[in-house]
Amino acid sequence: MSAGHVAPKSLYYQIFAALLIGTALTIAVAFVDLGAFNNVAMLTIAAGKALLVILFFMHVRWGTRLTSLVVASGFFWLLILFTITMSDFLTRGWIAGSLR
Repeated sequence: MSAGHVAPKSLYYQIFAALLIGTALTIAVAFVDLGAFNNVAMLTIAAGKALLVILFFMHVRWGTRLTSLVVASGFFWLLILFTITMSDFLTRGWIAGSLR
């Protein structure tokens, strides 16, 4: 019976360092006024960190195609939920009046 892929500890240390750098970058962006781009920048950094966690700590990188398909399906479903939520949020009349 195979135990699966065993990654070296150095890889985990590198990923951990990248996650710490991502966290520091998120904090740095929070102190800079980028207007509406602040949310985009922080969500991009968060998505990158989530991708690192999913690929390496959850071993999806070395998993089967079925594992990748399940993860991709989950992200697709999340995209559908975000789309439905934002379509509801952006079509509210009282929101449009207060943004002007």
